[in-house]
Amino acid sequence: MSGGGRMAAIERLERLKLLIVTGKGGVGKSTVAAAIGRLLTARGRRVLLLEVDPRESLHHLLDVQPSGGEIVPAGPGLFIQHLQPRELLDDIVRERLHLGILARRVLESPVHQHFTEGAPGLKEAAIFGRVMKLLGGHHLGRAPRPDLVILDAPATGHGASLMAAPQLVSDVITSGPIGQLAAEIAAFVRDQSACGVVLVTMAEEMPVAEAAEHIALLAERFDRRPELVVVNALYPALPAELRDDDDPTVELWRRRHEVNEHELGSLRRYWDGPLAEVPLLPIDPGPALVGAIGRHLAQVLA
Repeated sequence: MSGGGRMAAIERLERLKLLIVTGKGGVGKSTVAAAIGRLLTARGRRVLLLEVDPRESLHHLLDVQPSGGEIVPAGPGLFIQHLQPRELLDDIVRERLHLGILARRVLESPVHQHFTEGAPGLKEAAIFGRVMKLLGGHHLGRAPRPDLVILDAPATGHGASLMAAPQLVSDVITSGPIGQLAAEIAAFVRDQSACGVVLVTMAEEMPVAEAAEHIALLAERFDRRPELVVVNALYPALPAELRDDDDPTVELWRRRHEVNEHELGSLRRYWDGPLAEVPLLPIDPGPALVGAIGRHLAQVLA
C-alpha cells in the first residue's frame, strides 16, 4: 500500500495520471481539488480538472465560463470540464458501433435506456473510461493532452462505490466490446502507480468519522491508502492577547479550536500517513481562496 512522508506525498501526486479527490459534502472538496490543480500546474504539470456534480461549481471557483461539456482553460496549464455520465455512455455506443444508423437505433431503444439507467456501476465506469480517453489524447478538441486528470469526485459515501464500479461491471460483463473496455478500466483504477486518492475532511465529528470509514474501506476493498488527507478550515489558536477575553465571539472561537484539536487527535488514531492541515481563511469562495489554499498546501507539502 502507498504511504510515505510529506515530501513523498507531493512527488507522488506529480507522478499520477488520475487523482480522485473525495470527501464529505460541505468540507471544501472542490476548492481543495482546484487548489491541488493550481499547485501541480505551478510545478510544471498540465492538469485537467473534471467534475460530474450537476451543480458545476469549478468554474465559479476559478472564475471562468461554465464548461457546458467543453474543456475550458482556467489558467496556465490548467483546464476544467464538466461531464454528464449518461452522455458518456452514449458516446461509448457511438464509438463501438461505427454505423451511424445502427448507433442511433441502439441509443433510441428503450432496452438501452433502461439498461444504462439501472445497471449498477455503468455510469461510474464510463467516467473512468473517459479519463483514459482524455489521457490518451482523445475527446480534447483544441485543448492540449493533460499529464494528469483530477476528478472532483462525489462525496465519500459514494467515493468507494465510484472506485469499485469498473471492477463490478467487469465481473458482470465478461465478453464483447463492453466487457473488454470494463476490464481495461478496472485495471487502470487498480494501478496505484497511475491512480491515487486525496481525502478532504474537516476536524468535526461527522466528517472525521466519514474520513476514518473511507480510509478503512480503501484498505479493505482496494488494499490502498490515500496519497494525502487534507483537513480543511481549521480554527487557528487564539492570539495571546485574546486568551483571557470573555467576549462571546472569542469564546466561540476558543470552543471551535478545542473541537478541532480533539477531532484531529481522533483522526490521527486512524491515519498515520501524509496530513495537510489548512486553516480557516476569511476569503469568499473563488480564485483568491483557491490560490491561498494552494500556497498553503505548497508550503506544508514541501
